[in-house]
Amino acid sequence: MQKQKGFTIIELIVVIAIIAVLASIVLVNVTSYINKGKDAAAEGNLAGMVTNYAIFTDGGGTVGSTYLTQVGATGGASYLNMLSTQSYTATTGKTGANWCACVQLKQYSTATYYCVDSSGNKKQSTTACSTICTDANAGTTSCSS
Repeated sequence: MQKQKGFTIIELIVVIAIIAVLASIVLVNVTSYINKGKDAAAEGNLAGMVTNYAIFTDGGGTVGSTYLTQVGATGGASYLNMLSTQSYTATTGKTGANWCACVQLKQYSTATYYCVDSSGNKKQSTTACSTICTDANAGTTSCSS
């Protein structure tokens, strides 16, 4: 009698099923890490706006009403343009010399937002950007509320 060489179809199907389960687990984790990386980049871009604003105004804060227009100009490496190329929609607000910028982060299962403003505040919150960046009662634009 001859011995059979190779694997049976059942053995091959079991191995393929195990590989599929492991691949799906890895795919979920990789997607999570990609979103964490994108969120870190978005937070870095928003934090860069605060740093750039401090340098731009030399600490005086006198050009706040035009700053968002300048950093949000189309083309180049502007902060808001970089956010849009990463599929983030930045919500911005201006009141006088005060400005605020906010994005919704992708890595969380519930809506989580990251906000920066002309005062140097940097905040992560579950409050929507439209609420964070505009406080009509106080007449200011800030993410500290």
